[in-house]
Amino acid sequence: MSRIGNRKLQIPSGVEANLENNILTVKSSKGSLSLEVDSLIDVEINENEITTKVRDNSKRANVVVGTMNSLINNMLIGVSSGYTKDLEIVGVGYRFNVQGNKIVINAGYSNPVEMMVPEGLSVTLTNANEISISGIDKQKVAYFAALVRDVRRPEPYKGKGIRYKNEHIRRKEGKKAAK
Repeated sequence: MSRIGNRKLQIPSGVEANLENNILTVKSSKGSLSLEVDSLIDVEINENEITTKVRDNSKRANVVVGTMNSLINNMLIGVSSGYTKDLEIVGVGYRFNVQGNKIVINAGYSNPVEMMVPEGLSVTLTNANEISISGIDKQKVAYFAALVRDVRRPEPYKGKGIRYKNEHIRRKEGKKAAK
């Protein structure tokens, strides 16, 4: 049995949790998220606490209970404080530009790359080399940040490309000069 599946999740103030027909809905002033609960898991909502338990002691139920508990915890954090991923671009002439609900990325290609921002996410431009992606759904924020990073992954020789803020790029030494 998972130890994470046994933890009790505290519902933050200003957040409502509701369970109907195996669908857990978490709401706050920032928005609402919903999750379909697995049929092998029981979710109990008390006054300000959510607990997850297995219905039967099968191997699959023991595996899924920890995952469900973590997904519910991510929903509670998302609607109360939200998630943010910061990206920076390194290279001569490389820059970000935000135009409404799309990002224009100049990353050394012949034409700029345009990406539409998914619904529910917001992108702010810190400066020409840094953007911040924020939203209430952890999976959407991380997935979109990964898509932006894939436009020009950081390369190991000069370190040019798009990287997460404070990401360490393992550098390689170039070719040695001939004697």
